[in-house]
Amino acid sequence: MKRSDDMGQLFGTDGIRGVANRYPMTCEMALNVGRAVASYFSNGVRRPKIIVGKDTRLSGAMLEHAMVSGICSAGGEAVRAGVLPTPGVACLTVLEKADAGVMISASHNPFQDNGIKIFGSDAFKLSDEAEADMEALIEREGHLRTLCESIQDVGGDTAMDDPEERYLRFLLSALPEGFGLEGVKLVLDCSNGATFRVAPSIFRRLGGEVTALFIAPDGRNINDGCGSQHPEKLAERVIATGADIGLAFDGDGDRLIAVDETGEVVTGDRMLAICGGYLKQKGMLPNQLVVSTVMSNIGLAMAFREMGIVHRKTDVGDRHVVQEMRRSGAVLGGEDSGHMIFLDRHTTGDGILTALRLMEVIRDSGKPLSQLKRIITIYPQILMNVAVSSKPPIETVPTIASAVAEVENVLGDQGRVLVRYSGTQPLCRVMIEGPTEDEIRRYCSRITEAVKESLGG
Repeated sequence: MKRSDDMGQLFGTDGIRGVANRYPMTCEMALNVGRAVASYFSNGVRRPKIIVGKDTRLSGAMLEHAMVSGICSAGGEAVRAGVLPTPGVACLTVLEKADAGVMISASHNPFQDNGIKIFGSDAFKLSDEAEADMEALIEREGHLRTLCESIQDVGGDTAMDDPEERYLRFLLSALPEGFGLEGVKLVLDCSNGATFRVAPSIFRRLGGEVTALFIAPDGRNINDGCGSQHPEKLAERVIATGADIGLAFDGDGDRLIAVDETGEVVTGDRMLAICGGYLKQKGMLPNQLVVSTVMSNIGLAMAFREMGIVHRKTDVGDRHVVQEMRRSGAVLGGEDSGHMIFLDRHTTGDGILTALRLMEVIRDSGKPLSQLKRIITIYPQILMNVAVSSKPPIETVPTIASAVAEVENVLGDQGRVLVRYSGTQPLCRVMIEGPTEDEIRRYCSRITEAVKESLGG
């Protein structure tokens, strides 16, 4: 299981992720993560209880069995929740009074990939420090093996009763008393992923007229031309059926991208502006504060400024957003990708909860999404990905630093440049915002050529 020195750290921006059956997403790794999680959360004095969930991808069962074996071999009790959205695993970790929760999923990635996300007993993702401790433990493979050899009283595993129903009841409890969706026509895109049963169920239970798309997972079709990354077919169905709204989830259900009744896509920045303005109006926005990442559109900052809302930015990743929210007392935060966190309702990004809160704004305001979205003007944005063979600090690569400085000088205060590495893939992401799409596309190409020249894989 050992890695070479150039493979980088194990945990990325959202857990461990990679191609299934290749380092780091191997059965051996899942086994040792299971052992490490059980050991870390037992503190050597008790039998820890670990919730294990997964999405619908083909490799989920393989990694689940290895994970459960690792937990049991280290003396832990594994509770299998089966196919369930990531935020469902988080909430059930608390409801079950478990010591930790583990989700096996690669979120919006294609079926060949998989990943591992870990939650503590409080349903929050691990801190940077805890991840570093966990990684150090996982890498001590010999130590874990010796630890397990000393354990004769191994753990067992059980299947949880009605995990989807319990998660559904949790979501309903987050809504105002008497809230319903009678007379509302919704189209849901469940991405052939973890929301394929629970999302249609909750919106129908609330009285909505639901058309559900991509609810036939076969292990290979998760996120395949559907879901939050590919809302085109959802938009077509919204227009064809005359629906009031379309809602697209990603493979593990922690993201939401919406489509208004005209078929236009509404991403996370617009939903943050809509929900932030609504919560402020209702006196439900502590410190008048919303948190997002550096990837948020410059138009979001301008909209918040006009609304009198304080806007703080973090590094990319919903875990960083949550950490800042907890530090600053914010209840609303998120990413343009559709990760939205309502910290007064849940500890992590939850696509279904976000959809419900968005519907709450629509119902209470009496305005369609096409009108609500006008609260923010989105500046043209270009994002290009470049495959890289290594990830040195951007500012230390002269060719790239020079290209970035050149573009920033031209844009001035009418745009911005962000160059960063992906936390989960061997990619450098170049993002530029500015007055016109043609202009920023030229600038983006200038920087990506510099990245290819210096770091191309």
